[in-house]
Amino acid sequence: MVAYALSILAAGGVVLLAALLFRMVRRAEDDRDPGGPSAAHAGAMLSALFLLVFAIAIIVPWTTADAARQNTHAESQAAIDAYWAADALPADDARQVRAALRDYVTFVVRDEWPLMAQGRMDPVGGARMDALRARAGELKVSGTTQEDAKSDLLEHLSAVSTARAQRAADALATPPDGLLLLTVLTGLVVVVFPFLAGARPRGLTLLPMLAMAGLLGFGVYLTWDISHAFDGPLAVGPEAFKGALQEFARIGGGM
Repeated sequence: MVAYALSILAAGGVVLLAALLFRMVRRAEDDRDPGGPSAAHAGAMLSALFLLVFAIAIIVPWTTADAARQNTHAESQAAIDAYWAADALPADDARQVRAALRDYVTFVVRDEWPLMAQGRMDPVGGARMDALRARAGELKVSGTTQEDAKSDLLEHLSAVSTARAQRAADALATPPDGLLLLTVLTGLVVVVFPFLAGARPRGLTLLPMLAMAGLLGFGVYLTWDISHAFDGPLAVGPEAFKGALQEFARIGGGM
């Protein structure tokens, strides 16, 4: 934040220095007109700056949410693949592995997802996955088919664990520091700039100003509302994991 403040002060100093130097070097007319070149140039640049910051504030959460959604599908698909791979294991082992997978996915949907809206993960989910991977690694198998099944199972469980780690990162992800604050500040400056420039709109001329302010306020609120991948209008839901539970039921029946 100190660097941000210094950069703002430095830019303001450049403006004051330029005004002083040009006043000393050559004569020029004072520009007090709200529609004059100074106000027009500053207004155009402020609008462009707001649009740039606003675009970044929209695009960053949008891409984060899209990547998080794709990752949930990757994690749930890896769980389904692991469920399939367990079919070739000894019957008791297959039953235990599949039950553990169902419990894990059910836990993610029912217990962990509400916490992710708050930017947190439940450590119980990670402990369950670690226990399942350890159990799978200790399975006693015989024959090429079972050995291949165990290898495939471990590979898919590793993919689930990797996707889970990415989901944890997505749950904690937020826009860059200061971006939302800068969006609010530039929005406020754009709204009050005509008054700062000396304009005094009256009557019907206030209507477009009010419309602009309302839309800017909504846009700024939207940037805050979509800043989290698992909360707000763009929230990633647990549909992929619910689909995995349905697929488990289809594959294994009551197993």
